[in-house]
Amino acid sequence: MQNLTFRQLRYFEALARHRHFGRAAEASSISQPALSMQIKELEATLGSALFERGPRQIRLTGLGESFAVRVRDILRSLDELEDLARAAQGTLNGHLRLGAIPTVAPYLLPQVIATLQQDYPDLELYLRETQTQNLITELVEGRLDAAIVALPISEAQFEEVDLFAENFVLVRPAEDTDLPIPSPETLRDMRLLLLEEGHCFRDQALAFCNLQTALPYEMLEGSSLATLVQMVGAGIGVTLVPEMALPVETGAANVSIARFAPPEPARRIGMIWRKASPMAAQLNLVADIVRNAHRP
Repeated sequence: MQNLTFRQLRYFEALARHRHFGRAAEASSISQPALSMQIKELEATLGSALFERGPRQIRLTGLGESFAVRVRDILRSLDELEDLARAAQGTLNGHLRLGAIPTVAPYLLPQVIATLQQDYPDLELYLRETQTQNLITELVEGRLDAAIVALPISEAQFEEVDLFAENFVLVRPAEDTDLPIPSPETLRDMRLLLLEEGHCFRDQALAFCNLQTALPYEMLEGSSLATLVQMVGAGIGVTLVPEMALPVETGAANVSIARFAPPEPARRIGMIWRKASPMAAQLNLVADIVRNAHRP
């Protein structure tokens, strides 16, 4: 076991997570042959195979499954040591691994990134855009330092910092501009376009319309807000969009924007991180930057 290295453990964890050499190599920022060589050397050191290699898929062996659990614990502890060192320096430097949900990332992160790069030039940013459940998993496993999500998360192990509230607006075809604003009850009877399963924004829109998770047949799904808005512009239906997305998604689309009667549907956006993180002071600085980036 003398040749076992932390680098090999990180490569192993990436491959165990992605179950694909190409994707694991990309996530690890190395070439696929180099990753494969490191995994082979790790297996040679252990004297046993960690993966079953098939023509289309790789699987963890029994040893690999047990090994993966221990490796994640080891890497999490190593990351915590690095966090302690960064926290002791009292400022933002080193690397910051920040995640965000897809209905926030394209509209808020560009300004956040610009501010961080200007104010903290020694900071190395790693950004991750994915759905809430993935962000939670990666925070728990120590692969992210913090995430921007819709609150509440209500997980005891996370610190939740409220950033701002944001209303939803109705996007409908341009020819519907002069029509009355539909109520939630009326909206239920319209062809409503929503994000696909897994997006928290979908659940919030369904809640506003007092609909169940399962959509009626006449309702349609899209993979992104951009897709939904373009579908509306084509006359397929109507959708709800968070305010921050309007300048990006509706500027060139053949749609009209309408606000609902009070109380308007809304969501709260916040930042979460592990309560055990020693970087709380630095992450609160980042939260302030995110909050300021949203202000007009």
